[in-house]
Amino acid sequence: MEIFKKIKLRKVLFAFLGVAILALGASILNVAGVGLDPNTAMNSGISSKLGTSLGIFQLCANAVILLFVFIFGRKLIGIGTVINMVLAGFLIDGFSSLYYKLFSFQMTFTYQVIYLIVGVLLFTLGASLYMSANLGNAPYDAIAPIIVEKTNFEYRKVRVCQDVIVVIIAFCFSGPIGVGTVINAFFTGPLIDFWNKKVSHPLIGE
Repeated sequence: MEIFKKIKLRKVLFAFLGVAILALGASILNVAGVGLDPNTAMNSGISSKLGTSLGIFQLCANAVILLFVFIFGRKLIGIGTVINMVLAGFLIDGFSSLYYKLFSFQMTFTYQVIYLIVGVLLFTLGASLYMSANLGNAPYDAIAPIIVEKTNFEYRKVRVCQDVIVVIIAFCFSGPIGVGTVINAFFTGPLIDFWNKKVSHPLIGE
């Protein structure tokens, strides 16, 4: 019994770590002005229009999507779902605010390229870690697995289609779209697959 408790605690810690890394990656993309990941870009655009913070709106949006997930894929809901939907938006706000307080140098094109690469890699690594902990997916990240289970379509293709649709919505609400958004829209699925095989699954276990 004690062993199961230790395994559970270990996975919870990995879920927390994954969400923190994911938020850090999104924050790096944000401060670089290269565009946020599709979901955050959409939520950021809509929250700006409504005059609310990203953290508050993202929490509300996740709650709505969670209803869909509860109906069609409730097995994907767990403590990891709560960790992501509650913390991600607020951590992105916090990391971005902290960055602006600590750094004030001019963002050159070279820095933007570096931040873009680091941001995308950290964002997808974080997503892979918390998803591989198998404690529940964030509502947004649960959509693609639900569709895959119902249709047997390939995960990468479903995730790309999902992200592209969300990018279009983000564009309609003047969300922070840039090359980082486009890269995330087309490479989030493949990169999460890569991190799963090379890092997360070997580290956490199936």
